[in-house]
Amino acid sequence: MAKQWLIAFALVVLGLAAAGTYTYLSRGGEDVAGQARPPSIVNATAPVLEVVRDTLSAVGNLRSREAVELTTEVSGRVVELNIAPGARVAQGQLLVRLDDRQASADLQVAEAQLADARRQFERARSLRANNSISQSQVDELRTALDVARAQLTSARTRLDNHRIEAPFAGVVGLSEISIGAYLAAGSAITTLDATNPMELNFAIPERFLGQIRQGQPVQGMSPAFPSQSFDGRLVELGSRINELSRTLPVRALVDNAEGRLRPNQFMSVTLVLGERDALVIPEQAVLIRGADTYVFVADDGKARRVAVTLGSRSPGRVEVVTGLTVDDQVIVTGQDRLSSGDRIDVVEDDSAIPDNRFAVTRES
Repeated sequence: MAKQWLIAFALVVLGLAAAGTYTYLSRGGEDVAGQARPPSIVNATAPVLEVVRDTLSAVGNLRSREAVELTTEVSGRVVELNIAPGARVAQGQLLVRLDDRQASADLQVAEAQLADARRQFERARSLRANNSISQSQVDELRTALDVARAQLTSARTRLDNHRIEAPFAGVVGLSEISIGAYLAAGSAITTLDATNPMELNFAIPERFLGQIRQGQPVQGMSPAFPSQSFDGRLVELGSRINELSRTLPVRALVDNAEGRLRPNQFMSVTLVLGERDALVIPEQAVLIRGADTYVFVADDGKARRVAVTLGSRSPGRVEVVTGLTVDDQVIVTGQDRLSSGDRIDVVEDDSAIPDNRFAVTRES
């Protein structure tokens, strides 16, 4: 009987000890759990309403709006030279004059012959009125007068051909001639290019045909001037799609008031397809899990998961079509370790939030 009582007493003592141990461990576990989950430190920013630009990138080639190689039409010795390579000239400005003494003398002869032919014809007409000469003689003198007029025109043309003038305003190219040089007919003198504005030719994939129109802004960049952009407008659209490249040739005019761009120069092109107002957030705030795209927003000291629909992207920025408002605080750092409902502590750190201008670029 005493042995049974001892066994019962031992069991009671073990039960009390187990209960105490369980209570102690439970409270300790709660304390440990409480200590292991402090509020997460995060940075947050509000969505910004910005102008989103959809752009298309391509490569193009520059050309002069007008270009010509100036040559001589007659032979002669250079007596006047007004060519400074790289200089701008006005339309009609004299560039080269050849020795025109003989041509000038020929013109004087033609003028004298015309005057004589005119006098003879007028005298014949007066005599014909009195029937002093025949009509055939009057007709012969009229023909001689017409020939004299044509000879005078020819002489003036030959004299003018000794003067090489700029057919349009532009920039003069290099020249190898000098005063006193004898030039044969057809000799090259120099080049002339109209360089302001410049033509920029490039091609656009046919899938963008519905988004392009004349007048759209164009921005060009050249490797020769990496820190400068050149503005222009789309002015002409081709009429046919290239069967091999499936692209449409287009043409823009690019401002070149400073004269830095040159014909046949390579340029990268950015064509603005359209603009619209949209909410934009840092791209780093977006999380993707399978088919789900979402962000976390700060809501009364807790993280709240919000599904979003994204639109266009640019480096570091992304457009949010649905899911957010301008009043939301989007978490941009530490969100990859959060779950919805977790406690958070929002701190300010401007360096954690990128500041990029929004422009969507689509490669052609």
